[in-house]
Amino acid sequence: MEAVNTIEIIGYSASVMVAISLMMKDIIWLRCLNFTGCALFVIYGASIEAWPVAGMNAFVACINVYHLLKLYRNRNNPQLASE
Repeated sequence: MEAVNTIEIIGYSASVMVAISLMMKDIIWLRCLNFTGCALFVIYGASIEAWPVAGMNAFVACINVYHLLKLYRNRNNPQLASE
């Protein structure tokens, strides 16, 4: 049996993080965990030169950051948070 290398561990970790994020009820936890998974997938995709994987996950990571910043800015004003 071959030893699992670091890049594979990063890929498996990314998959687990994304899967766990989709089980979250709290949107902030969902976005944080999903961002972490996407960031790991960017590292994984770039390491194996799978540019579509790295690019798409970088895009999704940016979406997560955008929504997290929006939630953070509007945390004291519930009316703005729903927009």
